[in-house]
Amino acid sequence: MECLYLVIPCYNEEAVLPETGKRLTEKLHTLIRDGKVSGQSRIAFVDDGSKDRTWALIEELHAHDGLVQGIRLSRNEGHQNALLAGLMTVKDQADITVTLDADLQDDIDAIDGFLEKRGEGCDVVYGVRNSRASDTVFKRKTAVCFYRLMQTLGVDIVYNHADYRLMSRRAVEALSRFREVNLFLRGIVPLIGFRSDTVPYERHERFAGQSKYPLHKMLAFAWEGVTSFSVKPIRLIAATGAIIFSVSILMLLYFLFLFLQGKTVAGWTSIVISIWAIGGLQILSTGIIGEYIGKIYLEAKGRPQYLIDQYLQ
Repeated sequence: MECLYLVIPCYNEEAVLPETGKRLTEKLHTLIRDGKVSGQSRIAFVDDGSKDRTWALIEELHAHDGLVQGIRLSRNEGHQNALLAGLMTVKDQADITVTLDADLQDDIDAIDGFLEKRGEGCDVVYGVRNSRASDTVFKRKTAVCFYRLMQTLGVDIVYNHADYRLMSRRAVEALSRFREVNLFLRGIVPLIGFRSDTVPYERHERFAGQSKYPLHKMLAFAWEGVTSFSVKPIRLIAATGAIIFSVSILMLLYFLFLFLQGKTVAGWTSIVISIWAIGGLQILSTGIIGEYIGKIYLEAKGRPQYLIDQYLQ
C-alpha cells in the first residue's frame, strides 16, 4: 500500500477549518481501515501566513489526531506557492499526494476514484468538475472564456480542473525541477507528461467563510496563466504593428494620389482619431511587453518561493 498525503493550503480559514479537519481525518481513517492507503498516510495543512486563528486551529487538530501535520509559512506567499510548499515538504515521505482546498467545495469522496486511477498506473489524476451549476452566470461565462483563451494561446490545460489532483512521488519530483517564480500549477503539471487521467466530481457550495478569490484576484490569476505560458500576446502585438504599418502605407499612397489630383483633404477628425487610436495601442502594447519584462526580472532575482516558519510532524 502507498502512503498518501493530503495537502491543503489555508489562508484565513478559521470558519471552515474545524469541519474540514473533521471530515478529512474521518476520510483518511476510513481509507486506512479499508486498506486503500498505508497507515503512515497524513494530512498536511499549509498555513499561508493567515491573519486569523488558522494556525492555532491547525495546532489543535495536530494535538487531537496524529494524522494531522501543519506547515506554517513565514508570510503570505499566495495559493500556488502554498501548494508548492506543501508538496515539496512532504514529497520524501509520500508515495502519492492529493491537493485540495480547505473550503470543502471539492468532493473528498472523489479521492477513491483518484486511487482507482492510480491503481491503473496513472501518475497524475485530475479532479474535473461535472458542471458549474454552483457558480454565478458571470463566473461560468468568464471561466469558459478563460479556458478557450488558454487553448487558443496553445496552453495545455485541463478543462474545468482547478488544483484538486493526485500526483505520484515521481510526478512531484519532476515538478520540483520546475523553478518558475511565477507559478501557475494548472499549466505546469500537464507539462510533466506522465500518464494521466481525470475523475469527474460535483463541486459543492462553500461550507462557510468568504471566497479567497474575488473578481480582481481571478482576473490576476488568469493573466498570470496567460503570460506564464504563452508568448502569443507579444506576437499579436507584432502582427498588429505590421497591419497598422501596411494600412499607413496604403493611406500614404491614397493621400499622395489626392494631392496629385489637386483635391483638398479636410481630414482633421480622422487625423485626431488616428492619433488617439495608435497612441492607445502603443501604450497597451508597451504594458503587455512590460509584463513579460517584469516576469523576467522576478525570475532573474531567484528569490525563494516560500520560507517555512514551523513544521508540525
